[in-house]
Amino acid sequence: MEEFFTRFFDNLGLKTEGPMKFRFILQPLMSLILAFKAGLRDSKKGQVPFFWGLISQKGERKDLIQEGWKDLAKLFVIALVLDIIVQLIVLKTVYPLEAVLTAVLLAFIPYLIFRGIFNRLFSFLKKDK
Repeated sequence: MEEFFTRFFDNLGLKTEGPMKFRFILQPLMSLILAFKAGLRDSKKGQVPFFWGLISQKGERKDLIQEGWKDLAKLFVIALVLDIIVQLIVLKTVYPLEAVLTAVLLAFIPYLIFRGIFNRLFSFLKKDK
């Protein structure tokens, strides 16, 4: 397992240079745009922040996950495919679990964090009006 993490972080460093480095800007940026739109939508509906809802609202958890996946599915698949392409070009092999982890780091985590932040921000701004 230690070998996996060592290789993952070494390979992640390889992907920050060269022609594919734009992914480290593009994918989180796309996640932020999707989170912005979803946070605005959540705020208009009066919903609790996304991550907090996943933790605290047992009954609505399934719906929240489906809604979040709808927002992120294309971005996640694109992040996965790009990482596989980078692995093939740079490493001449594919490590599927590394590709999934990279996609999660670049696409899912920023979305998860910022959707709730945008919801809170829009809810706060709505109260001031």
